Amino acid sequence: MKRYFSILALLHFCMATMVAQTQISEYQPGVTPEGAIYFLPKTALRFDLLVEKTVYKPGDFSAYAQRYMRLNDVKQEASTSYRIINIKLMPVGVADSTKGYALKFDPKTVAANVALAEDGRLLAINAEPKAQQALKHFEPSPKKRLMEPRQLMSQEILSAGSTAKMAELTAREIYDLRENRNLLIKGQADFMPKDGAQLRLMLDQLDEQDVALTSLFRGIYDCDTTEHTLIVCPEGPIQRQLLFRLSQVNGLVDADDLSGAPFYITVEDLNTVPPVDEETAAKAKKKKTYEAGVYVNVPGRMRISLFQGINNIMTTEQPAAQFGNVELLSGELFNKRYTTHLWLNPITGAIDRFESEQPK
Repeated sequence: MKRYFSILALLHFCMATMVAQTQISEYQPGVTPEGAIYFLPKTALRFDLLVEKTVYKPGDFSAYAQRYMRLNDVKQEASTSYRIINIKLMPVGVADSTKGYALKFDPKTVAANVALAEDGRLLAINAEPKAQQALKHFEPSPKKRLMEPRQLMSQEILSAGSTAKMAELTAREIYDLRENRNLLIKGQADFMPKDGAQLRLMLDQLDEQDVALTSLFRGIYDCDTTEHTLIVCPEGPIQRQLLFRLSQVNGLVDADDLSGAPFYITVEDLNTVPPVDEETAAKAKKKKTYEAGVYVNVPGRMRISLFQGINNIMTTEQPAAQFGNVELLSGELFNKRYTTHLWLNPITGAIDRFESEQPK
């Protein structure tokens, strides 16, 4: 009999434990008729890098650039180079799987309208979540097509007996274009345009021809800008962690490729939220198991620094959910005697807005 009673007691204890654990465990988020399972967010850092690739192709007459066009330091060999033209940092919210909670709908409350993000983050209760701005991606400007310089060469240039002679005649053609442009601006040209729009059109055409022919001496620089996104989710303070490497020759390279210059990230906890002592944490854990309510983040703040080698190129501060605490909003706030609306910040999980009104 004692053995039978012991088995029943053990079974009752296990069932009670299972019921308690259904409120706080590893959950799959979602909303059901019985309740909702949700995550609170942690704050990740999104870095958008704009990397410019420049491909240089020497012109056909680059060897004569200084002699005929007085252009110094014109390169004679093709090359490719990369450089960063902008780094944008943006905090984003991601679901924190260690902060998964179950909200059971009680008939005595009105906390039945729960809005979740796609990854399970709690956004709002009894309210429509704020529309989140879509992340804008970089869109390169359309390239302006250059005129083919050989189509602008006269018969005399094309029939020249040597490259040096072709370069000399092309240089004369460029100087003639520039002289004609100056005469138009001064109003001394033989054929003056009738109005300002026609003048602008003629000047643009002369400029296009000048750029095309000069490229035979200066060479052509073809630039392309691409966007690269890196996301870092600090679980704690970070001290000079490698973020990426950039090679002037090969662009973004692997972390172990020493041809790329290193860029490091440092994240500091500014300790703006007092830490929770062990006794309070134990009580909070017990409350999580047995008390009804809604959990929200009390975020701290972090300082993010970005270094290129040893040089600090960016420092900023952001709120951070993982450097703060979690608090319980009592289920009494959602009692049917009141209509309670709650909005949470999708990045930090903190309360953005809270409204409670007594029904008429």
